[in-house]
Amino acid sequence: MSILKDTISITAITLVAGLALGVVQDITADPIAQQKLKAKQEAYKAVFPEAESFGEVVLGDTAEELAGVLSENGYGAQNIDEVMTAMDASENEIGYAFTVTTSEGYGGDIQFAMGVRADGTLNGISILSIGETAGLGMKADTDAFKDQFKDKNVEKFKYTKNGASSEEEIDALSGATITTNAMTNGVNAGLCAFQYMEGGAQ
Repeated sequence: MSILKDTISITAITLVAGLALGVVQDITADPIAQQKLKAKQEAYKAVFPEAESFGEVVLGDTAEELAGVLSENGYGAQNIDEVMTAMDASENEIGYAFTVTTSEGYGGDIQFAMGVRADGTLNGISILSIGETAGLGMKADTDAFKDQFKDKNVEKFKYTKNGASSEEEIDALSGATITTNAMTNGVNAGLCAFQYMEGGAQ
């Protein structure tokens, strides 16, 4: 009888705890989602300050084609998570904002937003998530590094350890070549996605 009572008690406690956790998750899920959305909107505004609004591009069936284009161009470790059109006050499209994830970081995935004007000029990048080594790879989230990509119109970037001497070159982070490579490939994947959005399959 004692065992039966204990079993019933444990079952009841488990059910109550499970329900409580479910309720807490329901309560916190929406604010967390709202916070993530706010962070993304702020990141898009940071990379496209002249835009008045952003509209999501629903890729649908073309998502697979875009992934294929990225892979064909050497960006199989990169993913375009989201594509937004950037619009001015008159709702004219003035470019795109992309959320890109690159899996080539030293500390795992790096996710960032980037804005590209209609003429192909990179407006800038804003990092959303990064876990690189402090004092080394984490320098990817400094203006000194990110601004190297800003206001440049190139087909793709490459990094150098010998001092950038052309528009498409950026200076590698000292002691963090892996992070530099991840960021460069991530930005190039975004530029490749822009070219795809503008002209279809490349």
